[in-house]
Amino acid sequence: GASFFFICIYFHIGRGMYYGSFMFKETWNIGVVLLFLVMATAFVGYVLPWGQMSFWGATVITNLLSAAPYIGTSLVQWIWGGFSVDNATLTRFFTFHFILPFIIAGVSMLHLLFLHQTGSSNPTGLNSNPDKVPFHTYFSYKDALGFIILLAALTLLSSFTPNLLGDPD
Repeated sequence: GASFFFICIYFHIGRGMYYGSFMFKETWNIGVVLLFLVMATAFVGYVLPWGQMSFWGATVITNLLSAAPYIGTSLVQWIWGGFSVDNATLTRFFTFHFILPFIIAGVSMLHLLFLHQTGSSNPTGLNSNPDKVPFHTYFSYKDALGFIILLAALTLLSSFTPNLLGDPD
Protein backbone atom coordinates (compact mmCIF):
# COMPACT_ATOMS: atom_id res chain seq x y z
CA GLY A 1 0.00 0.00 0.00
CA ALA A 2 2.55 2.59 1.09
CA SER A 3 5.02 1.59 -1.63
CA PHE A 4 2.45 2.13 -4.38
CA PHE A 5 1.49 5.45 -2.80
CA PHE A 6 5.13 6.59 -2.91
CA ILE A 7 5.44 5.42 -6.52
CA CYS A 8 2.47 7.65 -7.37
CA ILE A 9 4.04 10.55 -5.45
CA TYR A 10 7.35 10.15 -7.29
CA PHE A 11 5.54 10.10 -10.65
CA HIS A 12 3.71 13.27 -9.57
CA ILE A 13 7.01 14.95 -8.63
CA GLY A 14 8.62 13.79 -11.88
CA ARG A 15 5.74 15.18 -13.90
CA GLY A 16 6.01 18.45 -12.01
CA MET A 17 9.73 18.70 -12.73
CA TYR A 18 9.22 17.82 -16.41
CA TYR A 19 6.52 20.47 -16.90
CA GLY A 20 8.38 23.11 -14.87
CA SER A 21 5.89 23.29 -12.02
CA PHE A 22 8.73 24.26 -9.68
CA MET A 23 8.44 27.77 -11.12
CA PHE A 24 5.32 28.27 -8.98
CA LYS A 25 7.17 28.59 -5.68
CA GLU A 26 4.24 28.46 -3.23
CA THR A 27 2.67 25.39 -4.78
CA TRP A 28 6.02 23.62 -5.11
CA ASN A 29 7.12 24.40 -1.54
CA ILE A 30 3.83 23.19 -0.10
CA GLY A 31 4.31 20.03 -2.16
CA VAL A 32 7.76 19.53 -0.62
CA VAL A 33 6.25 19.97 2.85
CA LEU A 34 3.63 17.37 1.89
CA LEU A 35 6.36 14.97 0.80
CA PHE A 36 8.13 15.30 4.15
CA LEU A 37 4.86 14.83 6.06
CA VAL A 38 4.04 11.70 4.07
CA MET A 39 7.55 10.36 4.65
CA ALA A 40 7.18 11.02 8.39
CA THR A 41 3.84 9.21 8.43
CA ALA A 42 5.34 6.24 6.60
CA PHE A 43 8.30 6.15 9.00
CA VAL A 44 6.21 6.14 12.17
CA GLY A 45 3.92 3.56 10.57
CA TYR A 46 6.96 1.38 9.85
CA VAL A 47 7.84 1.40 13.55
CA LEU A 48 4.36 0.38 14.76
CA PRO A 49 4.73 -3.44 14.32
CA TRP A 50 7.50 -3.17 16.96
CA GLY A 51 9.74 -5.91 15.63
CA GLN A 52 13.53 -5.94 15.54
CA MET A 53 13.67 -4.14 12.18
CA SER A 54 11.27 -1.43 13.32
CA PHE A 55 13.03 -1.00 16.68
CA TRP A 56 16.43 -0.52 15.08
CA GLY A 57 14.96 1.58 12.29
CA ALA A 58 13.47 3.91 14.89
CA THR A 59 16.74 3.99 16.81
CA VAL A 60 18.92 4.78 13.79
CA ILE A 61 16.62 7.30 12.08
CA THR A 62 15.76 9.23 15.24
CA ASN A 63 19.43 9.32 16.24
CA LEU A 64 20.11 11.18 12.99
CA LEU A 65 18.26 14.12 14.52
CA SER A 66 20.85 14.33 17.29
CA ALA A 67 23.25 15.87 14.76
CA ALA A 68 21.22 19.09 14.81
CA PRO A 69 23.19 21.69 16.77
CA TYR A 70 21.94 22.79 20.20
CA ILE A 71 18.55 21.06 20.05
CA GLY A 72 19.48 17.65 18.63
CA THR A 73 19.72 15.60 21.82
CA SER A 74 16.71 17.31 23.40
CA LEU A 75 14.68 16.70 20.25
CA VAL A 76 15.62 13.02 20.17
CA GLN A 77 14.75 12.57 23.84
CA TRP A 78 11.42 14.31 23.30
CA ILE A 79 10.59 12.03 20.35
CA TRP A 80 11.66 8.96 22.31
CA GLY A 81 9.83 10.00 25.47
CA GLY A 82 12.92 9.07 27.49
CA PHE A 83 16.55 8.22 27.02
CA SER A 84 16.07 5.26 24.67
CA VAL A 85 13.55 3.80 22.24
CA ASP A 86 10.94 2.23 24.52
CA ASN A 87 7.18 1.86 25.04
CA ALA A 88 6.82 5.64 25.33
CA THR A 89 8.29 5.93 21.84
CA LEU A 90 5.74 3.47 20.50
CA THR A 91 2.89 5.43 22.11
CA ARG A 92 4.18 8.67 20.60
CA PHE A 93 4.54 7.07 17.18
CA PHE A 94 0.96 5.76 17.37
CA THR A 95 -0.14 9.31 18.14
CA PHE A 96 1.93 10.80 15.30
CA HIS A 97 0.61 8.15 12.91
CA PHE A 98 -2.95 9.14 13.83
CA ILE A 99 -2.48 12.93 13.76
CA LEU A 100 -0.25 13.32 10.69
CA PRO A 101 -2.89 12.25 8.10
CA PHE A 102 -5.17 15.06 9.28
CA ILE A 103 -2.31 17.51 8.93
CA ILE A 104 -1.58 16.06 5.47
CA ALA A 105 -5.23 16.55 4.47
CA GLY A 106 -5.10 20.20 5.53
CA VAL A 107 -1.79 20.85 3.77
CA SER A 108 -3.17 19.08 0.66
CA MET A 109 -6.07 21.52 0.62
CA LEU A 110 -3.57 24.37 0.91
CA HIS A 111 -1.60 22.82 -1.97
CA LEU A 112 -4.76 22.74 -4.10
CA LEU A 113 -5.60 26.32 -3.13
CA PHE A 114 -2.19 27.54 -4.31
CA LEU A 115 -2.50 25.38 -7.43
CA HIS A 116 -5.79 26.99 -8.39
CA GLN A 117 -4.48 30.49 -7.67
CA THR A 118 -1.41 30.09 -9.86
CA GLY A 119 -2.88 27.66 -12.39
CA SER A 120 -1.49 24.35 -13.52
CA SER A 121 1.55 24.05 -15.75
CA ASN A 122 0.60 24.16 -19.40
CA PRO A 123 2.89 21.72 -21.27
CA THR A 124 1.56 22.66 -24.71
CA GLY A 125 2.07 26.41 -24.26
CA LEU A 126 -1.32 27.14 -25.81
CA ASN A 127 -3.79 29.63 -24.39
CA SER A 128 -6.40 28.00 -22.23
CA ASN A 129 -10.04 28.16 -23.20
CA PRO A 130 -11.94 30.74 -21.07
CA ASP A 131 -15.19 28.80 -21.56
CA LYS A 132 -14.06 26.00 -19.24
CA VAL A 133 -16.06 24.96 -16.19
CA PRO A 134 -14.54 26.58 -13.06
CA PHE A 135 -12.97 24.20 -10.59
CA HIS A 136 -14.33 25.57 -7.33
CA THR A 137 -18.03 25.62 -7.75
CA TYR A 138 -18.47 22.57 -9.96
CA PHE A 139 -15.73 20.12 -9.08
CA SER A 140 -15.51 21.05 -5.39
CA TYR A 141 -19.19 20.29 -4.87
CA LYS A 142 -18.95 17.17 -7.01
CA ASP A 143 -16.00 15.86 -4.95
CA ALA A 144 -17.74 16.75 -1.68
CA LEU A 145 -20.87 14.87 -2.79
CA GLY A 146 -18.80 11.83 -3.79
CA PHE A 147 -17.03 11.89 -0.40
CA ILE A 148 -20.35 12.09 1.45
CA ILE A 149 -21.78 9.18 -0.57
CA LEU A 150 -18.71 7.00 0.11
CA LEU A 151 -18.72 7.92 3.80
CA ALA A 152 -22.44 7.10 4.06
CA ALA A 153 -21.90 3.75 2.32
CA LEU A 154 -19.03 2.86 4.66
CA THR A 155 -21.06 3.95 7.70
CA LEU A 156 -24.05 1.86 6.64
CA LEU A 157 -21.85 -1.13 5.87
CA SER A 158 -20.04 -0.98 9.20
CA SER A 159 -23.27 -0.34 11.14
CA PHE A 160 -25.44 -3.09 9.70
CA THR A 161 -22.82 -5.73 8.81
CA PRO A 162 -19.84 -5.09 11.10
CA ASN A 163 -18.31 -8.54 10.60
CA LEU A 164 -18.15 -8.14 6.82
CA LEU A 165 -15.20 -5.75 6.97
CA GLY A 166 -13.41 -7.55 9.81
CA ASP A 167 -10.62 -10.08 9.91
CA PRO A 168 -11.67 -13.38 8.27
CA ASP A 169 -10.36 -15.46 11.19
